[in-house]
Amino acid sequence: MDEATMSKIRRDFLPEDLLPIIKDNGISNTIAVQADQSEAETLFLLKMAEQHDFILGVVGWVDLLRQDLHAQLKALDHPKLLGYRHVLQGEERGFITQQNFIEGVQQVGKHGLTYDILVYAHQLDEVITLVDHCGEQPLIIDHLAKPEIKNGRIKTWEKQMRVLSSYPNIYCKISGMITEADWQTWTYVDLLPYLDVVFDAFGQDRCVFGSDWPVCTLAGEYGQVFNIVSRYLADHDLDRNAVFSRNARNFYRLV
Repeated sequence: MDEATMSKIRRDFLPEDLLPIIKDNGISNTIAVQADQSEAETLFLLKMAEQHDFILGVVGWVDLLRQDLHAQLKALDHPKLLGYRHVLQGEERGFITQQNFIEGVQQVGKHGLTYDILVYAHQLDEVITLVDHCGEQPLIIDHLAKPEIKNGRIKTWEKQMRVLSSYPNIYCKISGMITEADWQTWTYVDLLPYLDVVFDAFGQDRCVFGSDWPVCTLAGEYGQVFNIVSRYLADHDLDRNAVFSRNARNFYRLV
């Protein structure tokens, strides 16, 4: 992480840091999602989940390109391991659509696990290709696919997100918005056009709240992120329980 821009989060963040924050916001449980591209972190997160009941599960990391992936997925099997993610936003063009990666995502689905898709908006054409090869397995787009909120760009992103929403197995995580806006000057109004698109496209039953904590603290606090979604749901008479709980439980198979 760049020292100049990321200094605020260049430290350890542990369950004991998060617990009082979620309690203050009326959240009872959470899912921990990987950040580091290592199986060591996956095992660390699973250990934290074993020690803290409020962590219902973990989205970990595994090298989807390894030849013995099937065996490794079996070796990593754990009651609280819900699925996997790779930080695709940092990969070169073509990574997502290579055959070995697509087959890796398919293997995750065959093991009854979910897959989180973390990309920038400019990668959505490749995501559509990936999704087209993944049948009915559960996939979720993290952070609204990071649209360029700061620059107000929306048209191409909207078109591609609507294509993705046509696949009934694809969900959208309502997270990561304020760090794609201007960190110092963002407002609720800045986010509305993007929220309108995803809720219209995916509907209230395939949108899942995500805090993106602690990364969100670069531009705001957990409570601000929570209040953005709470306000939007209230203003549009949408099902609060679905977005904050039921959809996540359905997607990650916690029901």
